[in-house]
Amino acid sequence: MAGYPDISVLFTDIGGVLLSNGWDRAARLGAAERFGIDHDEMDERHHLTFDTYEEGKLSLDAYLRRVVFYKERAFSAAEFKEYMFAQSQPYPDTMAFVRKVAERSKLRVGAVSNEGRELTVYRIAKFRLTDFVQFFISSCFVHCRKPDEDIYRIALDVAQVTPEQAFYIDDRQMFVEVAATLGIRGVHHTSLQSTREAFAEVGLCAE
Repeated sequence: MAGYPDISVLFTDIGGVLLSNGWDRAARLGAAERFGIDHDEMDERHHLTFDTYEEGKLSLDAYLRRVVFYKERAFSAAEFKEYMFAQSQPYPDTMAFVRKVAERSKLRVGAVSNEGRELTVYRIAKFRLTDFVQFFISSCFVHCRKPDEDIYRIALDVAQVTPEQAFYIDDRQMFVEVAATLGIRGVHHTSLQSTREAFAEVGLCAE
């Protein structure tokens, strides 16, 4: 686009773009059914403390003690965590697209995501995200979370680029809008096809 320097870095969300969400409402509903937990009670406790976990101020074990194991259960924390981790699934077509765009346009890729440490570390390793993502601005690492503007400022500082040199993909419209207030252009990811078209408009193509 005229008036902008070349894009040199791609910021991408993880959950909802490269992978399924790590621990969303559907996963919690499934856990409640699988383990015979009162979903409404668990969900209320979840919302009271999950931000603290995502900001890296609480371990997964401590989160589970607050949300699930505040009373005796017929299952172990290890069983519950195994279920949590098993909910993560890759979106291989989107992963391949991001990788190809980065290779073709010689972009660095940085993940900007909200997620707790244990899930983040597991998902990065399980799905080999370091194969094409060079740095991870995860809420658990930087102790702030989207939509806080500071997480985008940190991403720009780590990448050492201006906002105009970055392009951002996220499945949450609000997060794209907040990044835009800092001058970071982006796309609200709703489908791979619409994302391809938005990338092509700024000269980023996989082919």
